[in-house]
Amino acid sequence: MEKDFERIIPAKDPFYLAGPTPRVYELVFAWHVFVEFMKAFRTLHFAGPCITVFGSARFDEYNQYYIAAREFGKRIAALGFTTMTGGGPGIMEAANRGAFESGGTSVGCNIKLPYEQRPNLYVNRTITFEHFFARKVVLVKYSYAFIILPGGFGTMDEFFETLTLVQTKSIEQFPIVLFGIKYYQPLMDYLHLMANKGTIKKADLDLVLLTDDHDHAMRHIHTYINTNYKVKPRKRLWWLFEKR
Repeated sequence: MEKDFERIIPAKDPFYLAGPTPRVYELVFAWHVFVEFMKAFRTLHFAGPCITVFGSARFDEYNQYYIAAREFGKRIAALGFTTMTGGGPGIMEAANRGAFESGGTSVGCNIKLPYEQRPNLYVNRTITFEHFFARKVVLVKYSYAFIILPGGFGTMDEFFETLTLVQTKSIEQFPIVLFGIKYYQPLMDYLHLMANKGTIKKADLDLVLLTDDHDHAMRHIHTYINTNYKVKPRKRLWWLFEKR
């Protein structure tokens, strides 16, 4: 028990959601968040269009889902899209690696954690966040589709956050792919239970594609994007010091 307790590392800053604090502190905190967003927007303005890949940081390169994510990175690059991930190891590294090795653009949105998470080596562009909520905004903001491979609490948080944004029409009805039938079928069964209980609409189930097939997943994404969007490059403005 003592060894297990010693492994628990306190968060870097556990105070910012601790209720009311002095107004000066809250102003400084709000300013830091603003600066974090502006730095991200400035860094990634020309990164897209992106497809975001979510998944566990805990898989090594021999895991079947690491291999699957690496293949997704290659296919995203072949579509001419940028692969965006959380920038860390595991599934994130695999997707970035697949894109990077194929000559595609690879972006990582890393996060400062109590146990240090280093950016993986397969990103053309990276930015490190202090706050999860800012990072999640950016991981969604630049993407036209989302691929969710097996993962833990963080992956589930990202999946349901994105799904809720689509369901409530806070963002467009971008494709959401759950990859890994064996892993995610129990979750889909529970979503069907929710629909039967009336807590979500049965039509909401159509917002998610569950598959084990790369071809099926990429065809689903490609068809939706081609049908609904014409992707145009953003113009760089010299007076904002945006380099070509």
